[in-house]
Amino acid sequence: MDRIDLHIDVPAVRPADLALPPAAEGSAELAAPEAEGKRLLMEAAERLRLSARGYHRVLRVARTLADLDTSDAVRRLHVAEALSYRRILLGGDVLGR
Repeated sequence: MDRIDLHIDVPAVRPADLALPPAAEGSAELAAPEAEGKRLLMEAAERLRLSARGYHRVLRVARTLADLDTSDAVRRLHVAEALSYRRILLGGDVLGR
C-alpha cells in the first residue's frame, strides 16, 4: 500500500543533455516542503499511520509534482496531491474526515 505510480508523458532526452554535468545539489537539499506542506504531511502521517517508507514516498512524489509544476519549493498543494494518490489506493479520505 506504500506504492504510488505516476504516469506522465515526457519528451525524449537529447544525447547532448545526457553529457551535461550533474546538478550541484541533491534531492535531499530540495525535498523539504514549505511550512504548510510539512504541517499537512505530518497531520496526514499521523492520521494515516504512515510508515517511514510511506512518508518518504509521499514526500518524493510531492517533490516530483513540484518539479513538474516548475516550482522550486514543495508546496502544500504538491503534498496534498501526493497524498490524494494514496487516498485513491486506500479508498478513503486523506485526513479521515
